[in-house]
Amino acid sequence: MIPEDKLKKLQLEYEQLETIIIDPAQMSNQRKFKKISRRFRELGEILNIYGSVQELKSTIKENTELINNEKDKDLIQLAQEEIKEDEERLNQNLEILKNLLVPKDPNDEKDVIVEIRAGTGGEEAALFVADLYRMYSYYAEKKCWKKTVLSSNPTGVGGFREIIFHLAGNNVFGTMRFESGVHRVQRVPETESQGRIHTSAISVAVLPEADEVDVVIKEKDLKIDVYRSSGHGGQSVNTTDSAVRITHLPTGLVVTCQDEKSQLKNKSKALKVLRSRLLDLEIAKHEAEIAISRKSQVGSGDRSAKIRTYNFPQSRVTDHRINLTSYKLNSILVGELDEFIDALRIAYKQEKVNN
Repeated sequence: MIPEDKLKKLQLEYEQLETIIIDPAQMSNQRKFKKISRRFRELGEILNIYGSVQELKSTIKENTELINNEKDKDLIQLAQEEIKEDEERLNQNLEILKNLLVPKDPNDEKDVIVEIRAGTGGEEAALFVADLYRMYSYYAEKKCWKKTVLSSNPTGVGGFREIIFHLAGNNVFGTMRFESGVHRVQRVPETESQGRIHTSAISVAVLPEADEVDVVIKEKDLKIDVYRSSGHGGQSVNTTDSAVRITHLPTGLVVTCQDEKSQLKNKSKALKVLRSRLLDLEIAKHEAEIAISRKSQVGSGDRSAKIRTYNFPQSRVTDHRINLTSYKLNSILVGELDEFIDALRIAYKQEKVNN
């Protein structure tokens, strides 16, 4: 069903932009002008398809009336053939229009920074962080994305208290954005002698990578500390003060990085993470404002929300936002995530169209 009221609003917006875009004064701010031009093209594409939909509906109606009133069998057959062809084109155009009506998030094409942290469950939660890191690594490989570890805090038995990594490629944030939230695991830990199932939780944050033009960080707002990096158990892994801790004073955000032997590289990585966290704060603020008027089923990005449960005894994975359950746990853990991600994207698009 086409939201006619929404299309009328878009038509009005298009007409207003049509006036603005020819104003020479708008050219002085190139960034703003590009944004207006992009929106003007997007609206033009939507309205062009909508015009085709209206024309096809009108042609189908005319041919239907002709069939009802015409006695010439050849004309009736011709009209029936045209209706069949037009209905196929109409359905195709309606599907295109539905997708075009989904508001495009400019962040969808951005690369991402993924932060996975152990929550409740101690060492078992840390091991699950490693499981999900491997799962996303396999998925990134399938998508031909480039992965770079920015920071990690490993435990002694193969887990991570925290791991932060960068994914670069095509439409990474648009694909990975739905992974943000609390992931819960139910399984029997190797250290459990009674065979009891334990429940642990970890948090995943997927942040669109911020460009310098997206987030401007002032030097006076930063407190930068350098110190000697150390490995697991406290042993020194570097003889120089190469580790970097950056504190963003206005927000209190703290980012540390010690994986590189170069202080300059660690600082660069830490700033990359900080910039993305600041952009994420702005996005979260915007989503919160939207949530006042409507409850978002999929795209709220609420880090505290339990989004998915991985049950090992039953080989079951359930996404609680869309009530989707799969019994292919082993396949999912090696990166077969498309069933969930595709379903979440469809639900997200439908929600956006309806609002």
